[in-house]
Amino acid sequence: MRYMNLWQSPQWQKYQESLGREVRQYDSSLVVIDRTTGGYSTWETTRVESCKLKMDSDLIKTIVEDAKKDKCFALYFSLERNKTFNLPFTTFNSFRHIVPEATRIIDLTKSEDEILAQMKQKGRYNIKVAMKHDVVVKKSTDVDDFYELIKKTSARDQFKPLSKDRYEAFLNNLGSSFMFIAYTPIEHCLLPIAGLIGVIYKDQGIYYYGASSYEHRNLMAPYLLQWEAMKYCKSNGCTSYDLFGIAPPEKPDHPWKGVSEFKEKFGGSIVSYPEEKIIVLKPLIYNLIQIKRKLFK
Repeated sequence: MRYMNLWQSPQWQKYQESLGREVRQYDSSLVVIDRTTGGYSTWETTRVESCKLKMDSDLIKTIVEDAKKDKCFALYFSLERNKTFNLPFTTFNSFRHIVPEATRIIDLTKSEDEILAQMKQKGRYNIKVAMKHDVVVKKSTDVDDFYELIKKTSARDQFKPLSKDRYEAFLNNLGSSFMFIAYTPIEHCLLPIAGLIGVIYKDQGIYYYGASSYEHRNLMAPYLLQWEAMKYCKSNGCTSYDLFGIAPPEKPDHPWKGVSEFKEKFGGSIVSYPEEKIIVLKPLIYNLIQIKRKLFK
C-alpha cells in the first residue's frame, strides 16, 4: 500500500495511538479521534489525497456519518493538493494553524556547498557566527534539556507548549525521529541553548519542533542547528528537507510571520497547501469548548 506522506502513514498511527487516541482507517486514509469532556470528540484527517475526497466518492459521507455516531462535534480535514470540491456539507477554514498552509523545501540532492550557496547571505553568515562562538551541536535523547528550552521559548513567544510526554512520545514512537541540542561551552561544561526535533519519512527530513534561549540569541545557535539537521538528513538518504510551516506569501499578518522570516534565510522553494477545513457537527458543544479553551489557555 502506498502512503503519500507522514500524516497518512502507519508510523503516524503508532504515534497517535501512543498518545491515547483512536485511529481509524478509511480507504487508506487515517482519521485521528481525540476525546474530550463528556465523551465528545474531534476527528481529523491530515493531508489526504485529493482524489480520495472527490464528489462522487462516499468516503467523506461515511466519515461524517460515523463521526456523528461518535459524539464528534467537529471534523477537521486538509488536502495534499489544491482542488475545488462541492461537498454536501458546510465547511469553514479551521483557523487552528496546526497544519501548515505553506512551507519551504530545501533540495538536499545538491552538494553542501551548493545548499549553502542558495541560502540568503544572512543565513550563511549566522551559521558562521555560531561556529565562531564554538557552539556545539550534538544528537541527543535528553528530552529534559529540550523541554526546559521550549518552556522558555513559549513564555517568550506567548504560546502554550506541549507536555514533555508529547515530545517523548514523538521521539519514541516515530522510529526515524531525531533530536539535536546546541550547546555553548561555559566553565568547562556545555550549556544547552537551543534544540530541534525532526523526523525522516521516506526520503524527506522534516523539521518539527524548535526551542532556543533568548539569553544566548547572539550566538545564532538555531541557524547551526538547522544546518546540522540538513546534513544529517542528507547523510541518511534524504533528497529534501521540509522547514515545516511558514506564513503563506499572500497572508503577511499570519501568526507565523516571525518564524517565516527565520526560515526564509535558509532559501529553498515555497510549497503551498490547501487551508485546513472544519465541518461543525455539534455547534453548541463546539462553541462551548472554544470558549473554555480561550478562558483556560
